Amino acid sequence: MDLELDGLDVSFDHTAVAAPRIRDLLPIYRDLLGGRHEGGGGDHRTAGYRTLQLTYANGGKVELMEPLAGSTFFDSFFELTRGRGGVHHLNFHVRDLDAAVARLTARGYRLHGLNTADPRWREVFLHPKEAHGVLIQLAQPGPRLPDEPRPSLEEVLSGHGRNGDGVPSP
Repeated sequence: MDLELDGLDVSFDHTAVAAPRIRDLLPIYRDLLGGRHEGGGGDHRTAGYRTLQLTYANGGKVELMEPLAGSTFFDSFFELTRGRGGVHHLNFHVRDLDAAVARLTARGYRLHGLNTADPRWREVFLHPKEAHGVLIQLAQPGPRLPDEPRPSLEEVLSGHGRNGDGVPSP
């Protein structure tokens, strides 16, 4: 589904679900619903979470997320969900993040978490108060090397995914 954001190309990419343990999400999103891990995922040490994506027959994707040991990244989210987790954010891809930020700011939207340091993944978030309680991530994916390693599900969960900290998931 392609949308337009005031003249910008926007396409829906995935829904992110967070829980205290990715392993608790796998029986539903992989086993019951048939999601396939096609490689990839890892740790975002600065933010404090681990992530991987599952792909479905129609091309849809669900990102599974968990906090890294000692992280407070999901504390307020887990407080709101009584410790269970749930849908954390919706992700939309844009071709030009700078233009999207300029247009949203000009329209009076509050943005947070602007991160343009990694050319592989530039992002900003539209605050849930601006989007009827939903955290919306706008991201501009960057180039990936064709032979870039894509860790297996077991490698990600053992802490050896991209930027892995070596600490296994609980």
